[in-house]
Amino acid sequence: MYTVAFRTLGCKVNQYDSQAMLEAFLAAGYKQAGFEEIADVYVVNTCTVTGAGDQKSMRAVRGALRRNPEAAVVVAGCLAQRAAGELLLPGVRLVLGTQNRAEVVTLLERALASGKALVAVDELTAAPFERLAVTAREGRTRALLKIQEGCDSRCSYCAVPDVRGPVRSRRLEDVRAEALRLAEAGYTEIVLAGIHLTSYGKDMAGGASLIDAIRAAHAAEAVRRVRLGSLEPRVVTPAFVEALGALPKVCPHFHLALQSGSDAVLSRMRRRYTLAEFLRACAALRAAFPLAAITTDVMTGFPGETEEEFAQTRRAIEAAGFARVHVFPYSERAGTPAAGLPFPVPRAVREERARALIAQGKASQAAYLRGLLGSVQEVLLEAPDGAGHMLGYTPQYVRASAPGGAPGEIHRVRLTAVQGGVMIGEWPKDKV
Repeated sequence: MYTVAFRTLGCKVNQYDSQAMLEAFLAAGYKQAGFEEIADVYVVNTCTVTGAGDQKSMRAVRGALRRNPEAAVVVAGCLAQRAAGELLLPGVRLVLGTQNRAEVVTLLERALASGKALVAVDELTAAPFERLAVTAREGRTRALLKIQEGCDSRCSYCAVPDVRGPVRSRRLEDVRAEALRLAEAGYTEIVLAGIHLTSYGKDMAGGASLIDAIRAAHAAEAVRRVRLGSLEPRVVTPAFVEALGALPKVCPHFHLALQSGSDAVLSRMRRRYTLAEFLRACAALRAAFPLAAITTDVMTGFPGETEEEFAQTRRAIEAAGFARVHVFPYSERAGTPAAGLPFPVPRAVREERARALIAQGKASQAAYLRGLLGSVQEVLLEAPDGAGHMLGYTPQYVRASAPGGAPGEIHRVRLTAVQGGVMIGEWPKDKV
């Protein structure tokens, strides 16, 4: 029996795509191996959002080639879509982009039979939504449901529209059917994922919107939670918030990408909101969802970012009260408008500013966790902690422990302390 090992870089959509490809290999009779083990086939699903993503992807490919020089290596994903020729290293037998993942086994077998490497990277201008299906996830508690692909926002720093193509949305009936199937498979929580989730339905006739897709997943009776992927602030309209508030399974955890707290930088980034609009979106969500966790992405050192513009970002993080902040230094992407902007910020300054924001983000996260102390939350249990408790996540996606239970169960827990970023829980007095 042949073995296959996966390494996935990047976002939740890549995780979904990798799981779909893995299931294709398993259906063909392969056995899964760990990526650090000797395997017959290695699949690296790459990321190219930043230079660091490129480097990690290339290291994973070279690591697989060193681990077993006789193996067949498949390179898929965003870096493969952007730079297929650079990935045709000796031993790489198949290069896939961000399409054709459902045919990965067939394409690999074709390449092996021919004795030549195969590049299966298609143009994305007219690509349909690729219908991939995931039937299993480790732990059977939380399942990703990919409902959207592509982006046409064209932020000045971002190469994603070039490697993921235009907006394509999964049909509502398909969203509904997969949510039901995942529920029947025993999943308690569904995470709706997309490259640009906010654009869901933009390409569809009939006026479907993201809230319609959320309702379709929400309708799966056995599903207890519906969690949303990353959102753009502009989707947080009064009507959207009101509609979310009427869906009790929606988790009060919202990832809104800030990127910068400076309106001037946001304009250079070609983001479509101001700081004031962003903060109003945060306030609207908190008004509808008490104790909501709002998480974000922030970039440091965008071309022309002054000390005062950086200080504005620091003040914005303080004002927003984020539950978690993902910080990364600006990374030039060839072919993007930002790569040609004047006044580049030295890399050392970008990284110094990133370190400062990471520290500030940790303080913001600690303050948010303190605000949850004393509250009773429903914890979705996932795994034992080795000390007699179970670890899981609250609806806010805060890691918490419970005194007992089993994976997949949801238990009401009173949060009494914080240790190492984990909320410590006990049974509330009214537990039966």
